[in-house]
Amino acid sequence: MEIIVYREGAEKIETGFTLEQLSELLKDEKAVIWVDMDKPTEADDQILLNVFRFHPLTVEDCRETRNYPKVEEFPGYLYFILHGVQADTSPDHFNTIELDAFIGPNYVITYHHDEFRSINNVKKLLSTSPVLCQRGAAFLIHQIFDQIVDYYSPVLDDFDERIEKLEDDIFTMSRPNKAILEEIMDLKRGVLRLRRITGRQREVILRASRGEFSLIPAQLLPFYRDIYDHIMRVTDMAESYRDLLSGALDAYMSVVGNRMNEIMKVLTVFSAVMLPLTFIAGVYGMNFDYIPELHKEYGYFAVWGVMLTVAVVMLTIFWRAGWIGGSGKTREPR
Repeated sequence: MEIIVYREGAEKIETGFTLEQLSELLKDEKAVIWVDMDKPTEADDQILLNVFRFHPLTVEDCRETRNYPKVEEFPGYLYFILHGVQADTSPDHFNTIELDAFIGPNYVITYHHDEFRSINNVKKLLSTSPVLCQRGAAFLIHQIFDQIVDYYSPVLDDFDERIEKLEDDIFTMSRPNKAILEEIMDLKRGVLRLRRITGRQREVILRASRGEFSLIPAQLLPFYRDIYDHIMRVTDMAESYRDLLSGALDAYMSVVGNRMNEIMKVLTVFSAVMLPLTFIAGVYGMNFDYIPELHKEYGYFAVWGVMLTVAVVMLTIFWRAGWIGGSGKTREPR
C-alpha cells in the first residue's frame, strides 16, 4: 500500500506515510490523499471497512476479480469498477484486468490485484509535478481512467491487423484450413469480450460525465466527456470488428464450399466419362455364345478404340462447356 499526499499550495507531493498516519491525513479537507493498494491482503480490506467506513458489499466486490464495470454512489463517496488491458494481451486471447476505485471529497483509493500501467504513469507524472492533484480528487481519478481507456487503442490496432491478415489468408488458401477457422473463432471470442466490457464501461463513463454525481464538479465534466468520446470509438470499432469477423467466417465457409463444389464437379465428370465405358465393358463381358464381334480377330481392339473415342469426345465436350480445365467458350453478343 502506498500513500501519496498533496497539500494545498505545495510544490510537490509527499510520500512515505504509514497506515497509522492515514486517519490524521484524512482530516485535512484541502489535501488530496491517494491510497494505492497493489495486491492487497485481507488486512488491507479492514482499512476500507474501519478507516474509510465503506459499505461491506463494496469491499466484497473488491476482493472479486470477475465483476463487470459499474459505478455506485454511497453517502460521501463513489465506487467505480473499470477494466484495463493487460500489457501482454493479444487479440485472439484478449483479456482485461479489474480496477476498483473510490472517490471521496479529498481522497482517491485504487484497489487492484494486477499491475496497471496507467497507475504507474500517473505516479511518474506526480513525481515531477503535482498539477494532477491541484484540481482535486475527481481530476486525479480522471487521469487514471483516461489512460486506462487510451491503452485500448493498441489493442484495436492489433485486431485490425489480424483481421486484415486473416481475410488475405482466407482468399489465398488452396484447401480447407482448420487453423484459419480456429483463429476466426478465437478472434470472435476476443471481440465479443471487448464489446461486452467496453459497452458497460461506456455507460459508467457516461454517468460520470453528465453531472449525475456531486463529487465530480461541473468544471471537470468536459474531461470526463472526453473519456466518453474515446470509449465510444472503442465500442464502435468492436462492433465493426464483430461484423468483419462474421463476414470472414461466411467467406471461409464459401471458399470451402466452392472448393468442395470443384472436387464434386471433377468427380462427377469422371463418373460421367466412366459410365458409357462401363456399359460397353459390361455388354461384352456377358457370358453369351452369340455376341456380334465376339469372335472376330480385331474385336478386342475395336472395343478399346470405341471406348477411347467415347472418352475423348466426352472430355472435349466437358472442356468446351467449361466444366474442366477452364471457363469454356463464351458466345459473342448479338
